[in-house]
Amino acid sequence: MRLDQFVAAATDELSRSFFRKVVDIGGVHVGGRRVRRCSHPVGAGEVVEVFLDGLPLEPFALSAGQILLQDRYCLAIDKPAGVETQPTPARYRGTLYDALLRYLQDPARPQQRPALGMVQRLDRDTSGVMIFSIHPRAHRPLTALFSGRDVGKLYLALVAGQPEPAAGEIRSQLARNRASNLVRSVARGGKEAITRYRVVESFPGACLVEIELLTGRSHQIRAHFAERGHPLLGDVRYGGPDRICGEPIPRQMLHSWRLSLPHPVSKDALDIEAPIPADMEHLMKVLRQNPS
Repeated sequence: MRLDQFVAAATDELSRSFFRKVVDIGGVHVGGRRVRRCSHPVGAGEVVEVFLDGLPLEPFALSAGQILLQDRYCLAIDKPAGVETQPTPARYRGTLYDALLRYLQDPARPQQRPALGMVQRLDRDTSGVMIFSIHPRAHRPLTALFSGRDVGKLYLALVAGQPEPAAGEIRSQLARNRASNLVRSVARGGKEAITRYRVVESFPGACLVEIELLTGRSHQIRAHFAERGHPLLGDVRYGGPDRICGEPIPRQMLHSWRLSLPHPVSKDALDIEAPIPADMEHLMKVLRQNPS
């Protein structure tokens, strides 16, 4: 049978047209390999796996308004929340990686793959600045800048409560717990994580915090603030509230606000800023309108 017919026949709950879209974005695997062709014939005894992430099936595409900087060597974008940075079992098309390749593809050279280097990772529901190398000359020096802590990284976050003191530094060793898949501070065996912060604006039951990352560990900000009793608003995985002042919080309120670094080739100073996204602005407006 055709792949789209086979997976549609396996359940009465989802239609064949739905599964065609799932196949197209890369959410169906045959024999452990992603297959993106609906007409692929399924052989007897083959294992077919379908991965669904609950996100829209229409692939994400970069728009001109999301480009913050572009030259021959680098591309900086304002990543929206809700977009996976890298391919996952549930999708290839529509991830940021795929969208960048499609944006950079030269129509006159369709067989030539763009030179794309990823040196950053942002969680799916984190928004803001990301920079990529798009020329072989920039790959290694940009990687070295991030590895050597030569990049200034400022974030904005809405957190529960009021951190005390209002400015400070959090240091710990972080490691991922295999059972929960959450990142936690550990006494030994983790990786050093350093987070500096200062409260920018206070609200009833929450505050806006500016955060400087001196290290770039996975879930570093989320884990550090959760462990101190101030989880990010919307970050339910780390104990954050999903509503405040009666308002639903659509995601973890974390935004990669500003990157400062020397250009990997020219060495000119770069200071790249992404505006605060609409959902975070809206939530702050709600908090300001509820003074008690």
